[in-house]
Amino acid sequence: MSIPDDVSTVDLTDPRTFEENDLRAYWRQLRTTRPLHWHPPTGDAPGFWVISRYADVMALYKDNKRLTSEKGNVLVTLLAGGDSAAGRMLAVTDGAPHRNLRNVLLKAFSPQALKPITDRVRENTTRLVVEAVRRGECDFATDVAEHIPMNTISDLLGVPTADREFLLNLNKSALSSNEEGQSATDAWLARNEILLYFNELVAERRAKPTEDVISLLANSTVNGEPLSEEVIVLNCYSLILGGDETSRLSMIDAVRTFSEHPDQWQLLRDREVTLESATEEVLRWATPAMHFGRRAVTDLELHDQVIAAGDIVTLWNSSANRDEEVFADPYVFDLNRSPNKHITFGYGPHFCLGAYLGRVEVNAMLDALRTYSTGFEITGEPQRIHSNFLTGLCGLPVRFQPDEAALAAHDGGDGARA
Repeated sequence: MSIPDDVSTVDLTDPRTFEENDLRAYWRQLRTTRPLHWHPPTGDAPGFWVISRYADVMALYKDNKRLTSEKGNVLVTLLAGGDSAAGRMLAVTDGAPHRNLRNVLLKAFSPQALKPITDRVRENTTRLVVEAVRRGECDFATDVAEHIPMNTISDLLGVPTADREFLLNLNKSALSSNEEGQSATDAWLARNEILLYFNELVAERRAKPTEDVISLLANSTVNGEPLSEEVIVLNCYSLILGGDETSRLSMIDAVRTFSEHPDQWQLLRDREVTLESATEEVLRWATPAMHFGRRAVTDLELHDQVIAAGDIVTLWNSSANRDEEVFADPYVFDLNRSPNKHITFGYGPHFCLGAYLGRVEVNAMLDALRTYSTGFEITGEPQRIHSNFLTGLCGLPVRFQPDEAALAAHDGGDGARA
């Protein structure tokens, strides 16, 4: 559907807006004529500011003095009046508590600390892609992409293998939905189930520490005081959600996008583009987290308008990553794009802690795809998720053309599976 001339009638709180409309013209109009746009109230929810230009989004991501995350960082919590985890969960904590908690977690998220995890990412990704290519047909979303980031973050946290499918299903309900009919209560129940699950796991790790992130948190101190059980549980919840969505949705989108851009697939397949460059363009193109939000703690001026203290401010990655002032031909999928300073992982003090791991996962998936498949086609209607925060697919039926020589080499060259 086309966007109406009056952009004020576009409802960014309604997931159907993103499912049913091509919003390119809308975002282009906002960037050009309304870089600071007031979104009117909807129902009982208050109005909010919409920031669409790359430069403005970057500047406000960095501004943790005049803007706060502690009143919520996505529309669903901002419009509800706040986030109950504020001041305890990294994503909705600012100032010294945020820095202290982030420093604890950074110990587990450095490239050196993640080396054993990244090795397993590549092994797991290769296995899943090889199995899918051998079958010939699969749902790439549910048979392949779902299992890569969930296994990765579960390895990091120490989640038992038997519990991962359970957590994956809760994850998908907590931030989005595969079906339009899911209620806010369903999402709330899913979030609480995740918290309860980690409450039990944290208690186990306090009693018997291992080498995982939960044990690290359970045995860390800030200013000489141990982290509370509540802080640990909330941050495990944040990590399991954040560690799953961006890379999973980017992987699924990549397969759909390559099917529509066979020239770019051939570049990847022929090794005429680096995996690193391809990974960055896949992440820019997908931009799964469409927005993040803040609340103003003081008046601030932007584009000759005043954002008043208490106002909700939303920063739209999905627009910033298509800003013509920053990206040449932003609506062209170009694996050789350089520079490619997208903000898919955010920016500033709240830059995604798992960005390195997310890049490793997408990189590994692209490498396995180009190695074991000569091509693929979409065989049915892709299924979109239902969300005003995340965008992407939860269903993507695919038929692969296998690279028989590569599969034989993977098996050891004699047809016997390794």
